[in-house]
Amino acid sequence: MKRLMMLFALLLCLAAVGVAQDAKPAVQAFGGITPDDRGSTRVLYWDTVKNVPLGQLAIDFGRPLWKKEYENQALFDGFTKGKVWRLGNNFWTTLDTALPLKIAGKEVAPGSYYLGLHRSADGATWSLAFIDPVKVRQAQLDAFVIDKAPIEFTIPVSAAKAASTADKLTVLLTTNKANLKEVTLTITWGTLQLSAPIQVAVQM
Repeated sequence: MKRLMMLFALLLCLAAVGVAQDAKPAVQAFGGITPDDRGSTRVLYWDTVKNVPLGQLAIDFGRPLWKKEYENQALFDGFTKGKVWRLGNNFWTTLDTALPLKIAGKEVAPGSYYLGLHRSADGATWSLAFIDPVKVRQAQLDAFVIDKAPIEFTIPVSAAKAASTADKLTVLLTTNKANLKEVTLTITWGTLQLSAPIQVAVQM
């Protein structure tokens, strides 16, 4: 009987060790193995007479891959309609501007912003979602849970079908050479293309 009890206790110990080995640790750390694939787009204004900078704006973003299954409209609608999308992957997509902007007519003060994309519940409209990095840091939020981040304001963007499929998320700031204060923001991912006009308040 005593030997049976000892065997039973040993089995319980082994089972407990197995459960402990299978259980995930309470805290895990991700990243740091290979550099993230990130893109950056920037407009810098420079006074060539005085040889001094006049200000700039830049967007830094992760570049997720477009997957063929996203062309299934029902699937794509399922993870975008009525939601805020993180606009990139891994670390936050950031807009940093030293100059006052008007994006699609809405004023954006100089500063740093985290960006997301909001799609209306009916899927008809898209908007840039502006998030305060200070509030994100205070709440210890990652872009993966962007739905928990407070949105400061949104700005509508125009949606169209891309002329060609972009395998990775691409964000571009393109200057109008005829009027350097006019910049176009273009976001392309897969077959989706979003755009918005930007007026830059730069002293020239």
